[in-house]
Amino acid sequence: MPADYYSVLGVDRGASEADIKRAYRGLARKFHPDVADDKVSAERRFKEINEAYEVLSDPQKRHHYDRFGSVSGAGGVGGFGPFASPDGFGDIFDMFFGARSGQPRASGPQRGSDLRYDLQITLEEAYRGAEREISFHHLAACEACHGSGARPGSSATRCDRCGGSGVARSARQTPLGSFVTQTACPKCGGDGEFIASPCETCRGHARIDRARTLTVKIPAGVDEGSRIRIASSGEAGTRGGPPGDLYVYLSIAQHQRFRRDGAELFLDIPISFTQAALGGTVALESLDGPLEVAIVAGTQAGSTYRLRGRGMPHVRGGARGDLLVTVHVAVPAKLTRRERDLLEEYAQLRGDKIEDRSFFERVKDAFKAD
Repeated sequence: MPADYYSVLGVDRGASEADIKRAYRGLARKFHPDVADDKVSAERRFKEINEAYEVLSDPQKRHHYDRFGSVSGAGGVGGFGPFASPDGFGDIFDMFFGARSGQPRASGPQRGSDLRYDLQITLEEAYRGAEREISFHHLAACEACHGSGARPGSSATRCDRCGGSGVARSARQTPLGSFVTQTACPKCGGDGEFIASPCETCRGHARIDRARTLTVKIPAGVDEGSRIRIASSGEAGTRGGPPGDLYVYLSIAQHQRFRRDGAELFLDIPISFTQAALGGTVALESLDGPLEVAIVAGTQAGSTYRLRGRGMPHVRGGARGDLLVTVHVAVPAKLTRRERDLLEEYAQLRGDKIEDRSFFERVKDAFKAD
């Protein structure tokens, strides 16, 4: 068993399924005994490549290999155990008579993979809606070979080893009788076709990595975790298959003043003691412009005013949410002599006990006492 299947295929441990397939196809063509000069060395290398691909292309076996460093015991028995699969009898045969060397690939058109793009927007953009330009890389159909993978002027031919089925079958004699197993054809990798003259631009992969820029329209009212689907903007398909989609996942940056819960907005504002006691209006800046809040006389600290229809819009239309404004009474840190006199007079009228001497007066009294 190779020390590291990822090293055998030349991919990282975080490689995607598409990356593993792409690496396997390239290596299988390069080291196939039918096309290599040193057939003995190529056959040994080709066996290692197929063994690595057998494990890394199977999600269950790959998980087991990543966790334990081997694939021993990776098959479930009859639907029991952590790695069981629906075809329980197939797992039993694999466990006793050898694991399957990968499944044949579909020979028809294959849809391209979907892509994900994470985009952070501001609360203002979520409130009004916006257009954002994004750039990303994806696998696009090779323009030189028009996505065929073959050199211009040539084409893929039917695999002469599997007859175009993509399947290699072998029979085994066991104490339970004769069993026939099938694996992906080692010559075409399960494609059913073999490219003798690969395209020089894409090296027979039919797709190449391209940078792309597009504009995303963000509707008003989107929330954290909203997903925007952009059809046919994912990876290019193979064998004439359609491209995948691009999914843009949105996150909303934390705002300095506003908090959000669904369609409702929350805002804390300071008011003076006199505004709280006598009432008045407070001007503030909302997400859609200047706004005035009418403060009722006698408002207590921590009171909340609900401004209906001044919150977030709904993505699907309808009435907007509300804006909830919580007021906090701000106590002045410094007072003029006149302000202090007035407040002391008010306190006397209310019967409140207050500190009627200044700090310096108390210091003087302390020295006099000494």
